[in-house]
Amino acid sequence: MTTSRAHRLLSRLVRIAPEEVRATLLGFAWFACLLSGYYLLRPLRDALGLAGGVEELRWLFSATFVTMLLLVPAFGWLVSRLPPRRFVPWVYRFFALTLLAFSAWMALDVQSAWLGRTFFVWVSVFNLFIVSIFWSVLDDCFSNEQGRRLFGFIAAGGTLGTVLGPLLAAAAASVFGTMALALLAALLLELALRCFRGIYPVHDGSASAPAPARALGGQVWAGLSLIARSPYLLGICAYLLAHTAASTFLYFEQGRIVSAALADTAARTRYFALVDFCVSALTLALQMLVTGLLMRKFGLALCLALLPLVTLAAFGALAWAPTLAVLAGVQILRRALDYAIARPAREVLFTVISREEKYKAKNAIETLVYRGGDALSGWLSAALSALGMGLAGIALLAIPLSAAWCALCVWLARRQETLPSPHPTPPNFRRKNEPPR
Repeated sequence: MTTSRAHRLLSRLVRIAPEEVRATLLGFAWFACLLSGYYLLRPLRDALGLAGGVEELRWLFSATFVTMLLLVPAFGWLVSRLPPRRFVPWVYRFFALTLLAFSAWMALDVQSAWLGRTFFVWVSVFNLFIVSIFWSVLDDCFSNEQGRRLFGFIAAGGTLGTVLGPLLAAAAASVFGTMALALLAALLLELALRCFRGIYPVHDGSASAPAPARALGGQVWAGLSLIARSPYLLGICAYLLAHTAASTFLYFEQGRIVSAALADTAARTRYFALVDFCVSALTLALQMLVTGLLMRKFGLALCLALLPLVTLAAFGALAWAPTLAVLAGVQILRRALDYAIARPAREVLFTVISREEKYKAKNAIETLVYRGGDALSGWLSAALSALGMGLAGIALLAIPLSAAWCALCVWLARRQETLPSPHPTPPNFRRKNEPPR
């Protein structure tokens, strides 16, 4: 497909310039590969996570956080010493090798309790790291204005992956067994890496090369110090902590309802896969038809604030009727709005920070802070349950917290408007007259 024809087709869905087509399509394909791989594994992860009972989930969340504590400094070391063109392949292939190891373990003993626990933790770590790196690169290569127009469409690539992933999982598991899922996920990770190499600028690596070709330098734990010095990044952390707290409480409630209603792992896996499919279908429709328009017409504040408003409604609905049908409805609506609208808006917040903050602080926020919020929320949920506070009490508590969350959304959106973009338009958008490589 020529660039002009691709531009004509894409311009029906999104406002896009001809020179942006190549990078946008590569970003779309990259995200599709990443989330196809994750959604191959997600239903199996969730089903295996329930094998030890709902009460074990908080321990799994805590183990995920501890694993993040070990991996974040290693990632910081790589980022400090290697440019993105080199460290991204290192990270992706490291995760691909671990997936191959899990495939071999499943072939030997798929019923192992420790396989289920380790797989749950590692897939949770794997997903956050690969997606965080993806958005860091996109924030590095797209300007603030381009992000507002194009991130919704690029995110739709990920949603397409969430549709294809469960279909691939069902086909592969029925023919080859569960070990094939990890093999396919590793293959998709390699395809994603090919897309990254197409989108990211190529330089000779010399000392005089532009900033994208050079390592970022700094300390291993620089991400945390960058966050501590920036009220804006601290505000994003607060937003993400509110998001993880609400998601974790709903995830635990989902575990209780599903465990009580469905007795075996196969039925639970089918339920999770069906919910994932419905989330993906709704998300894709919103991303194609609504996200870009909503960001342009109403701005970031509304796009960010939709999530706390829908979360409050979700808690209220489950407190009123804690059934499988209501659970499916609130999870589908909340997750679709999160993926389709709130997530692209949150990524636009990162387009106006420095390159070091995009790779170090952003990764720390989306891995360590995110999983730390999960672990803390898991234990808080257990404490509130021990005190006898049910969903009705949590729903009442969510009212003032959602109001504060909405106020934070407005502050972040206004602050983002005042911060200038720290980099010029990158090389991969200056290709109008350049022949394809």
